[in-house]
Amino acid sequence: MLLITSKLKIDYPGGRELLSVLNYKSLKKIYGKNLITYELEKIDQPSLYKAINGFKGYIDGSSKKIVAEVLDIIKNNNIENVFIDGSNLGVFAHSIKEKFPSIKITIFFHNVEVRFFYGALRAKNSLHALGVMVTNYFAEMKSVKFSDYRVVLNKRDSEQLKKIYGREATHISSIAMKDKFSDSYPNTSSKFSLKDSYALFVGGNFYANRDGITWFLENVAPKIDIKIVVIGRDLDVLKKKFFGVTNIEIIGEVDSVNDWYLGSKFVVAPIFDGSGMKTKISEAMMFGRKIIGSEEAFFGYEQFADVAGWICKSSDDYIDAINQANSTIIEPFHPELREIFKEHLSQDSYTLRLKKILK
Repeated sequence: MLLITSKLKIDYPGGRELLSVLNYKSLKKIYGKNLITYELEKIDQPSLYKAINGFKGYIDGSSKKIVAEVLDIIKNNNIENVFIDGSNLGVFAHSIKEKFPSIKITIFFHNVEVRFFYGALRAKNSLHALGVMVTNYFAEMKSVKFSDYRVVLNKRDSEQLKKIYGREATHISSIAMKDKFSDSYPNTSSKFSLKDSYALFVGGNFYANRDGITWFLENVAPKIDIKIVVIGRDLDVLKKKFFGVTNIEIIGEVDSVNDWYLGSKFVVAPIFDGSGMKTKISEAMMFGRKIIGSEEAFFGYEQFADVAGWICKSSDDYIDAINQANSTIIEPFHPELREIFKEHLSQDSYTLRLKKILK
């Protein structure tokens, strides 16, 4: 098996990067020494040169030279299967199928990329955002066309692939992540005082997170009786806007999210756009925390939603759910959510699913 992936960043906090590392670890566990990994590094190029290459399909670290290197690796190592981590890397699927038509190609879709970047275009209407969306559309089209197996995170993504490109996914496998919570933790309620606890939002500064939490802080936070803590890479850009608001604390990037989860009473996830699945929902369940979030946030988690928390459609829904959570949550750690994580959303459960997919 040859794995083609972006540069693996073991300690990187982003959801996509964490999922790429998870794919690598699962494949390593399945294939052992029979796994060869090719990591792509982003290439620093002048804007015009980058744009020309992008429309040829060479994006996110790929190039004509690198594709040729990958083809040599396949030839010299008798590769039978290729796993491409990300539908943005369709140029590899196209080139491999043309030269080695018998090789089985599996594409892992983190999102439906064109849908994801369409949302980014709507949020920031610019020529650059349009160019990114178009280049990803052509790259993803090649991934769909030249793959044997297409693995997506939920049914919605499969339906979108069918609608946009004419082919649905062959397999659906929900998101998973490394377990950062140890069962050896003492009773978490003894470590953190419930009266000092807060509602927690976690997410990096991309448009869906930023727009969602900004809406929440403007429309919900003033009407609830609990502190809202916001953590995430580059979200400290919101500090100025909400400076001095009594029940809002913007932290920004942190070294570890563990203690922030353990100090929280519950988690909020007001996300209104996107694709794939939201890693922070899985992370909240890892730490046994209830979630109050949007329909978008719970996509892919529908079977757990009734147990996991509350789905909200309006500011009034959020206010009602938060008031209910405030009055009913006595112990913030919910062991049943932790069990759901271990059974369905952990590294071990994901490895078993991937092994079945790859036969």
